[in-house]
Amino acid sequence: MLETVVQGVLLGGLYTLFALGQSLMFGVMRLTNTAQGDFIILGAFAVIAGVSVSGGDAAPWLVAAIALAVLPVAFAFGYALQRYVLNGTLGKDPLPSLVVTFGLSIVIQNLLLELFSADPRAIETGGLNTQGVTLGDSLSLGVLPLAVLAIAVVATGALQWLFARTALGRSFRAVSDDREIAELMGLNAKKVYAFATAIAFVLIAIAGALQGMRTTVSPSDGPLLLLFAFEAVIIGGMGSFWGTLAGAMILGITQQIGFRLDPGWGIWAGHIVFLVVLVLRPQGLFPKTRG
Repeated sequence: MLETVVQGVLLGGLYTLFALGQSLMFGVMRLTNTAQGDFIILGAFAVIAGVSVSGGDAAPWLVAAIALAVLPVAFAFGYALQRYVLNGTLGKDPLPSLVVTFGLSIVIQNLLLELFSADPRAIETGGLNTQGVTLGDSLSLGVLPLAVLAIAVVATGALQWLFARTALGRSFRAVSDDREIAELMGLNAKKVYAFATAIAFVLIAIAGALQGMRTTVSPSDGPLLLLFAFEAVIIGGMGSFWGTLAGAMILGITQQIGFRLDPGWGIWAGHIVFLVVLVLRPQGLFPKTRG
C-alpha cells in the first residue's frame, strides 16, 4: 500500500502540471480552456520535433535544452492568443470562450495528424525515463517521476509567490476580483489577461515536455489530459494553486489504488472521486479565497 500511495503522489505531480495552467486562466479570467490537453500534446510534439532535428537520440541535457527553448515560444504564443483572440470572447457568457477553445482543440488535433500522423511517439531521453532509485528492499522510484514531482511543487509555490508577493500578481488579483475597478485604477485588463495566459502556456509546455518524456503521446491524447486537468482543478478548488496540487495528488492516489484493486478500474476510480466531490462540495476541497 505504501508503494501504491507513493506512486499515486508521483502521478499526481504530473497531473498538477496538467492542471496549473487551467487553474491560472480560470482564476484570473474565469476562462475554461477546453483545448488545454491539446496544447499539452502540442508542447510535447514541439520538443519531439526539436529532438528529431538534432538527430533523434539526444542526451538528457540536450532534451532539457530543447524543452527550455520551447518555453519562450510558448510564452509568446500564449500572450498573442489571449491578446488577439481569447480577449474577444470574455464576458458574462462563458459560451464564446468554450466554442473558440473547442475549435482550437480540433485544429490542433488535425494539424498534428497531418504533420506527425496518428502513430504514438515519445521524447528520447537517453534512458532517463528508465532510471530509478531504490529505497529499502522493495520500493523503487523512477528518477523522471521524482523530477516531475519536484517541478510540480516548485511551479505551484512559484505561482503562489507570484500572486502574493509581486506587482504582477497583485494586478492578476485586481482584475480577477473586479475588472472595472482595476481599469479605473489604471490597469489594462487585456494586457494583464495576456500575461496570465502567457505564463499558463509556459506551464503547459513544461507539462507537454515531461509527458512526452514519461510515455508515448499521440495527436488524439488531448481530451483525456484535459479531463485529468479538469478533475484535479475541480477536486482542489477552482483558482487555488495549492488546492490544484492537492486535487491532483488525490486523483493520482485514487487512480493508483484503483489500478491495484483491478487494472481496468484505475481511471474510473478517479472519475468516481471527482463525481463525489462535485456532488458534495462543488466549490472544491480547497477553494480560492478572496482578499
